[in-house]
Amino acid sequence: MAPNPEALRDVLRKHKIGVLATIRKDGRPQLSTVMYHYDPETNLIRVSVTDNRAKTRNVIRDPRAVMHVRGASDWEYAVADGAVTLSPVTEVPGDAGSDELVDLYRTIAGKDHPDWDEYRRAMADEHRRVLKLSVDHLYGMAK
Repeated sequence: MAPNPEALRDVLRKHKIGVLATIRKDGRPQLSTVMYHYDPETNLIRVSVTDNRAKTRNVIRDPRAVMHVRGASDWEYAVADGAVTLSPVTEVPGDAGSDELVDLYRTIAGKDHPDWDEYRRAMADEHRRVLKLSVDHLYGMAK
């Protein structure tokens, strides 16, 4: 029996930690545990990434990725795959890239950061950007 797609979306919605798989230059997968947000309205998974990390370089070269999210039990999980786009790199506090990161922080944390100026400076110093995974295919096991 195939799992209910809504139950799989619930797994994505209810959790914040997943394993992001991107494709290395040699074709092997590269896995990273990440904090994310899934928006069922846009069907997008968003992740804050640094510009110089392997996962970012991988999706620039090959804009496909897979997110695995473990559910409430050992055998419940959802896997989302699709195309990836990236926001601009945050270069200065207050630019478009940092605005997206502020929105992502608020969405994941459910609250404001205690010092937005400090947060925006850190995002620029770390050359962060938002990775957006369009959920084109969803599978797994969920009730």
